[in-house]
Amino acid sequence: MADEASQATAPDSIIDPISKDPPRHGHLDLLIISFALLFFELACIRWFGSTVVYLTFFTNFVLMACILGMSVGCLAAGRRRDFAGAVIPLTLVSVFLAFRLLRAFLFDHMSINVGDQSSPQQVYFGTEGGRGGFLTGDLPIEVVAGGCFAMITLVFVGLGQVLGRAFNAVPNRVAAYTWNILGSLGGILAFGVASYFRTSPQLWFALGLAPIIWFVRPWYWKLVQAAVLVFVLVLIGRTTALDEGRGREVIWSPYYKVVYHSDSGTIDTNNIGHQAMVVLENGGAAYELPYLLNRDAGGKHWDDLLIVGAGSGNDVQAALLQGAKRVDAVEIDPVLNELGRAHHPEHPYDDSRVHVHLDDGRSFVRNTSRRYDAAVYALVDSLVLHSGYSSLRLESFLFTEQAFADVRDKLKPDGVFIVYNYFRQGWVISRIAAMAERAFGTRPIVISLPYRAKITPGQNQAGAITLLMVGKDDAALAPIRARLERENFWLHVSPKYNAGVNAFGTERPKVAGTSPEHWRKIGLSKVEGESGTRVPTDNWPFLYLRGRIIPWLNVRGMLIVVVISLLVLRLFAPSRTFRPNGQMFFLGAGFMLLETKGVVHLALLFGSTWVVNSIVFFAILVMILLSNLYVLAVRPRRLGPYYALLIAGLLINIAVPMTRFLALPGAAKVVVSCAVVFVPIFFAGVVFATSFRDSARPDLDLGSNIAGVILGGLSEYFSLVVGFNGLVVLAIVYYVLSAVLGSRQRGKPLPTVPA
Repeated sequence: MADEASQATAPDSIIDPISKDPPRHGHLDLLIISFALLFFELACIRWFGSTVVYLTFFTNFVLMACILGMSVGCLAAGRRRDFAGAVIPLTLVSVFLAFRLLRAFLFDHMSINVGDQSSPQQVYFGTEGGRGGFLTGDLPIEVVAGGCFAMITLVFVGLGQVLGRAFNAVPNRVAAYTWNILGSLGGILAFGVASYFRTSPQLWFALGLAPIIWFVRPWYWKLVQAAVLVFVLVLIGRTTALDEGRGREVIWSPYYKVVYHSDSGTIDTNNIGHQAMVVLENGGAAYELPYLLNRDAGGKHWDDLLIVGAGSGNDVQAALLQGAKRVDAVEIDPVLNELGRAHHPEHPYDDSRVHVHLDDGRSFVRNTSRRYDAAVYALVDSLVLHSGYSSLRLESFLFTEQAFADVRDKLKPDGVFIVYNYFRQGWVISRIAAMAERAFGTRPIVISLPYRAKITPGQNQAGAITLLMVGKDDAALAPIRARLERENFWLHVSPKYNAGVNAFGTERPKVAGTSPEHWRKIGLSKVEGESGTRVPTDNWPFLYLRGRIIPWLNVRGMLIVVVISLLVLRLFAPSRTFRPNGQMFFLGAGFMLLETKGVVHLALLFGSTWVVNSIVFFAILVMILLSNLYVLAVRPRRLGPYYALLIAGLLINIAVPMTRFLALPGAAKVVVSCAVVFVPIFFAGVVFATSFRDSARPDLDLGSNIAGVILGGLSEYFSLVVGFNGLVVLAIVYYVLSAVLGSRQRGKPLPTVPA
C-alpha cells in the first residue's frame, strides 16, 4: 500500500472524501466497472470526436486519454483517497468545455488551426479555415486536443481506481480477469446496439456513468452524484440543441453527428460541411461532365454504372439524367442515404434503375459479380477516422494501388474509371494519376475546374474540382483524348443548356439564352509528379500524407500526450513506492499494436464499416476470454513456448501480405485471415493471464500493462512511415523486451497465489 507521504501528493482538493471501504462484491464489482469502462470509453470517442471541432481527425487522443486515466487509476488503487466520486463532476466540466468550444465555433467565429493547410504535410478536408496560430486569434488543434486529453484522462482516473480495487478484491487473478472481459464484452455489445438504433449521446452517457454511482458511499453522496449526472445529460442535450432548430435536424449515425439543413438541402458531418442536395437542372454541372465528354466525343454509351460514395444522391441523379440503365449506388452511411431518399429534390433513389448498397465501397467492389461500363468515385471524402486505433480515414482503402486494380477488374473491356473531388493539393492529384496509370496500364485524362493547363505538386488546388478518367484500355478514352488535344470543351454552369449542344470546339457555343461568361473552358491538364513519388498501397494507405513521415503536427501531439501523462502520473500514482512491471508494460504496448493491425487487416478484408469494427473488437475480447479459460484449465508455468508461438504468428503476419488473403474464396478467406489475426492474440492473452495469475499486486501490474498501451498507441504513428506491416516488427520488439524482463522478474521469489 502507498505510504502517507505518497498519499499527500494526491490532488485531494478536487475530490470529495467518499468511503474508503474496499469493494464489497468482488466479481459483481468487476463486471459492473468493466461494462461501464468500455461503454463509456466508446461514448467519449464518439461524442468528443463529433462535438469538439476537428477532433474527429484525432480521436486516438480520446482513446489514449481513456487508457491513461484507467492506467493511473489502477496504480492509485492502493491510495486511501477515493477518486470515484470525481468521475461524474469532472465529466460535467469536460462536457461544459466541449459545449463552449462548439458554441464559440458556431456563433463567435472562433477558428481552429489544423496545421498549415495551404501547404500541408497532411491534408485534413474541411479544415482550411484556420489562419495560423495564436497571433491571429486562432486556437491550434494540438491545444484543443491536449485540453480534451487532460480532462478525459482525469475523468477516467476514478474509473481505473475502481477497476484496480475490484481486481485486488478477487484472489484468483485469472478468474478476475475473466469477469473483466465478460463485462467488457457486455459494454461493446451494448454500445453496438445503441449505435444501431441511432440513440442519442444522452443515453450513452447515462448508461456509461450511472454504474459509477454504485461505487460511491454513503447513500447521500449517491444522490449528489445522480443530481450531477442529470446536469451532464442536460448539458449534452443543450450541445445538440446548438445544431437544432431553424430548419436544422441532428441525427446520430454510426459514423457521424449529421446535421441536415432543410432550408438549403446541405448536410454537415461532425461540424464540417459535407454535401448539398441540388437540382441538377439549375446547378452542379460538374456532376455531368464525364458523361457529356463521352457523349459529345462519340464514345460508347454507359449503360451500367457503379457509384461509390453515392451520398445523398447528386451523382446518382446525374447518371440517370444521362440515360443510365442501371446504377449500383454504394454508400457506407445509412443516414446520408436516407436523407437523400427523403429530401433530394429530384428523388433519384426512387428510380427503379437505382440499386442501393449500404456497404464499404472496397468491400462491394471486391465481392460483386457485375461488370460495369463506368465506375465512379463520387466525391469520396469521409471526414472521419476509421477508428480510434489508427490514423486511417474511413475511405483510405479506396485509394490504394490495389483498390484501383479491384475497380479495373470489375469493368467491361472498354470500361472507364472516374474519380473527382476537391483534392486540395497538386501532389494528391499527381499521386492519384500515378496510381491510376500503374493499376490500369493506361494514361489517365486529368481535368481541372477551373481550367489549369498544368498541375504541379506544390500547387494549391483549394476551391478547384479535379476530374480524373482512366480506361481499361487506351481505346476506351481515345475519342475524348483526341478531341481535347485539338480543341476545348465548353461546360455551361446551368446543366440544362448542355443538353442540346455538342460542346467541343475552339469557340464557346452560341446558345439562345446564354452569355459567353457562363461557359467554362474544359481542357487537358498536364500533371507533374514529384521525384520518387510513392503511391498508396494496402500496407501504406495514406493518400493525404505527402511523404513517409510523421507530420510535425502529430509530433507536437505526441509530446503533449507524454507531458500530460507524466504530470498525471506524478499527481495520482504512488510514486514513492511504485515500481513499474516492465514485462506487463511491454505486453500492453505490443498488444495495442496487435489490436491496431488486426482492426486494419480485417477492415481491408471485410470492409471499413462500423459493424465490422464492432465484430472485430468483440472477437478480440472473445479470444482473450478463451486464453483466460485455457490458463485456468491448463495452468501453464513456463511462458517461453507461448512467447515463441506468439512471435512466430507475428512473423507469419509479416511474411504474408494482407492482399494475399483477398484472392481466397469466401470461407477460406474468413478462416485463414482470422487465424492469422487472432492466433497471436490468443498466445498474447495466455502470456498475460499467466503473468497476471502470479501477480502480488494486480492493481499495479494492471496499471503497468495499461500504461504500456499508451506507448503502443503512440507507436501507431510509425505506420505513417513504415506501413502497417512495420508495426508488426515493432510489436515483436516489444514482446521480446517483455519476455526478457519477465524472465528476470521470474527469477525472484513469487508470492503464493490461490489457484
